[in-house]
Amino acid sequence: MKPLILVLNGPNLNMLGAREPAQYGCETLADIGQGCADTAQALGLEIEFRQTNHEGELIDWIHAGRGRCAGIVINPGAWTHTSVAIRDALVASELPVIEVHLSNVHKREPFRHLSFVSSIAVGVICGLGSHGYRMALKHFADILQERSA
Repeated sequence: MKPLILVLNGPNLNMLGAREPAQYGCETLADIGQGCADTAQALGLEIEFRQTNHEGELIDWIHAGRGRCAGIVINPGAWTHTSVAIRDALVASELPVIEVHLSNVHKREPFRHLSFVSSIAVGVICGLGSHGYRMALKHFADILQERSA
């Protein structure tokens, strides 16, 4: 059985491709999901790629990953800056977390500089577009390979 990585996406990411293409590019979330699936397959990983606009649903998915998954790649969207509940769920999952953002949040509005997730993540990738997701999956593959060596 291949290690399972949750790839979770927060609010408004379902609008990628149509929403602020100058900021987020023209790729859709489906495009990003396919890139993640292809990368995961090449790395010997399984993924569950999900998006929601409902905070409680995201928390439920995080909880369900505990004891079932090898890690979480998460783009919490705007919840990055507002949700202690998502941070607490990630801690409770006891899974390694990599936070991903398509844009460089540090070059944007000051309120986007605060992340409730970064301090509990093993890594943060921002500003590299959808490539950041694939980099996060590669990092998990490396971690898992080191553990099995």
